[in-house]
Amino acid sequence: MGLTYPGFQHGGDVFAVANRRGIPWQQIIDFSASINPLGPSARVKEAIVSSLDRIAHYPSIDSSDLRCRLALEWGIAREQILTGNGAVDLLRDFCACFGDGHLAVPVFTELHRLWPNAMQCNVANPETWPERGTLVLTRPVNPTGYLIDAKFVIEYLRRSQTIVLVDESFIDFSTAGSLIRYTSEFSRLFVLRSLTKFHAIPGLRVGALAGHPDSIVRLSEMHQPWAVNALAERAAMAALDDREHAEATRQFVRQERAWFAQRIAAMPSVQVWPSEANYIYVEAPYASKLVEFAAERDILIRDCTGWPGCEQSAVRLAVRPRWENERLLAVWKEFVCDCS
Repeated sequence: MGLTYPGFQHGGDVFAVANRRGIPWQQIIDFSASINPLGPSARVKEAIVSSLDRIAHYPSIDSSDLRCRLALEWGIAREQILTGNGAVDLLRDFCACFGDGHLAVPVFTELHRLWPNAMQCNVANPETWPERGTLVLTRPVNPTGYLIDAKFVIEYLRRSQTIVLVDESFIDFSTAGSLIRYTSEFSRLFVLRSLTKFHAIPGLRVGALAGHPDSIVRLSEMHQPWAVNALAERAAMAALDDREHAEATRQFVRQERAWFAQRIAAMPSVQVWPSEANYIYVEAPYASKLVEFAAERDILIRDCTGWPGCEQSAVRLAVRPRWENERLLAVWKEFVCDCS
């Protein structure tokens, strides 16, 4: 039996929604998936076009070029990195390898599907974390945007015997440092990174898992070969090389998130949570009705009502380009007027 709580469905199902509504997918405005609002670097398309001849051959069996590039980016050895067909691909292997453990909720919804029997603890309170076994937490937290201080995770690793996976899929949108550098020190620490959200290439599916070399060897034995296709590997490397686009993204998200959050806070009966990611968590008693109202106007919003760890009536809103954010605000005001 799968989970049935509202909000379990993954966001970003633009093509399926467009097909159901019988409209072009470009007409959909998607706040349900938190992707870089500036889109991919121009270098990504160039890399894909210049690499098209590679599709007549098998890609690297273990993405050796990308692993070398990530090792340079993160300051660790390439033997500490496992690449996958998106972050979920790597999560699946991790969960299968270590069995059901603890989820420091709230977490990415796919983890509830992969670990249906996992126990739960509070991500914001390390005192509730287990002393043994396996623990998964997100940093920044999905869907609230809360960023737990790295020192709490390190202190926890030093006092416990727990295997810890930290999902840092949205860390690049913040100014916080990654925990990746500690994977050389702690053989029980794994850090998951999505290369598709910050670099706006979710359709290509690229993720990476960093850990101690001995731990990565254990996981690699069960990992599928050729997990990253030839075009995705070249696109990811091109995206990593574009430092200017990365900095422009962080600056835009920081400024637009503040502007967007301020205007959302002016809506009736809402509580806006502070966020360190490229999304905003908003409590509102009418959350699910707002989601339905916006969908009828070709706007997708992530309904978080009933999400384990934050069971309030709430939505998660991606930070999008200004005109899209203004469009959602206008629809929200229309919703309020219709309900009053």
